[in-house]
Amino acid sequence: MQISEIQSALATLELDAWLLYDFRGINPIAQNAAGLTGKNVTRRWFCLIPSQGEPRWLIHRIETSNFTDVPGSISLYAGWQELKDEMSKLLDGIKSVVMEYSPDGEIPYISRVDAGTLEWIRSFGITVQSSGELAQYVEARLSDAQFEGHQKSAQLTIQAKDNAFKWIADQLKAGNSITEYNVQQHILKQFDEMDLVTNHPPIVAVNTNSSDPHYAPTATRTQQIKAGDCILIDLWAKQKDADAVFADSTWVAYVGQTVPDQYGAVFEVVREARDRAIAFIREKWAAKEPIQGCAVDDCVREYITKMGYGEYFIHRTGHNLGTEIHGNGANLDNLETRDTRELIEGTCFTIEPGIYLNAFGVRTEIDVFLSGEGRDGVVLTTVPVQNQVLLLL
Repeated sequence: MQISEIQSALATLELDAWLLYDFRGINPIAQNAAGLTGKNVTRRWFCLIPSQGEPRWLIHRIETSNFTDVPGSISLYAGWQELKDEMSKLLDGIKSVVMEYSPDGEIPYISRVDAGTLEWIRSFGITVQSSGELAQYVEARLSDAQFEGHQKSAQLTIQAKDNAFKWIADQLKAGNSITEYNVQQHILKQFDEMDLVTNHPPIVAVNTNSSDPHYAPTATRTQQIKAGDCILIDLWAKQKDADAVFADSTWVAYVGQTVPDQYGAVFEVVREARDRAIAFIREKWAAKEPIQGCAVDDCVREYITKMGYGEYFIHRTGHNLGTEIHGNGANLDNLETRDTRELIEGTCFTIEPGIYLNAFGVRTEIDVFLSGEGRDGVVLTTVPVQNQVLLLL
């Protein structure tokens, strides 16, 4: 439990206290912040972390063995009335706390505390605010070791992508029959050889399948790859370490010698939208201006809409990357949610605009890390980036 880091973030954000709460794993943010991830705690627990002073815990009497090494003081309860009495003491002198909830449910990643518990805490005269910004400071910023590991995973992921497209071309040139599923399994084998892990098999999609952003082939649902096909590969992986951070990349290719006009035109729109996002972030970062996740999405979406494809861009521009593929930091999103959280130093995220027509879909995806100040602080980690459709024959 990083008390000094949490209290520093509380001071930076001018917040009074963080009230952590969990019941049977419903709040992984609280578990991680408290250092309790992986512990089998079966009863409700609370931890009040003030901006100054030691943490104060409230736990069930049968759970003491799970809290023997936590910092701060511990109060105990058994029955519901005792819980109420002890909570009143825990909150004595406190006017406001932050908890894992998002007003109007805007950001589901943060909405972890149930409505009844929020009502109960407010019944003590406490103002409850969202911990969205605080959780990002505490959970989404990468350590130096995590960033170095992410860079390695990013380069290995790009290498696996290169190998996959080369394997497709070699198989087709040799006259062999291959499917999306064959390519997917080839990538997974590479991950295993590279000591990388993933939470889901990669996306390998041709033609109409690539118009489904989350399509993934299986042994029984797969399509043969042949000349004249448009191919999208989206792959993500990380090193075999609990603190390792994912890398995530998407590239597209055409099985032929000349890219069809419409396919090439759509790719150019997506590529330009991606590059506009990079330029927008770099300009704001160099000027030390705040960058809301939703503002980056607006930048990308406005351009794609201007080019006539707005209705075919059906997901957010990007997501936070962490030890989970979809981390708890700010997302580049003003479509699925309105994420007003700011992009902060030490966080990593994707930029991945896409256009999904009936015949095919196109997406280009890169990873970005924010480091230090100025233009050079915007680091692209999945390099090189794709600037033209790959040709496989």
